[in-house]
Amino acid sequence: MKKATKKTATKAPAKKAAKKVAKKAAKKTAASKVAKKAAAKAAPKKAPAKKAAKKAAAKKASKTVIEATIDVGFGNALFLRGDAPGLSWTKGIAMECKGSDSWTITMSGVKSAFDYKILINDLHWSAGENERAKPNAVNASTPRF
Repeated sequence: MKKATKKTATKAPAKKAAKKVAKKAAKKTAASKVAKKAAAKAAPKKAPAKKAAKKAAAKKASKTVIEATIDVGFGNALFLRGDAPGLSWTKGIAMECKGSDSWTITMSGVKSAFDYKILINDLHWSAGENERAKPNAVNASTPRF
């Protein structure tokens, strides 16, 4: 009987060791699952690429630009009046000076062609007929005064 006791005695520690290893592996697996779930919840959701591309295209397409090429002299500025959204025939909007003879204004929300005039210091009207701008395009102008 002593032989049987020795075999049981040697098998018992091996079984305990195997159980400990199995428990540790189970804990690691559970911990990694919890960590993955937490990371998934914390990560911000991304918008689908197609929707983002459509939004970017819509933003780019909705810009109407008017560029004027004229040197109005130091201390003077160009203004724009017209019948587009955000414009008026009674008060002009200042154009941005890009160089000694280059002025621009960028408008959004323009959906149809419109008439406009360029003024110096919002006082002196450009000569000739009203100019016509196309929406979602760069419209070049060389006003005369």
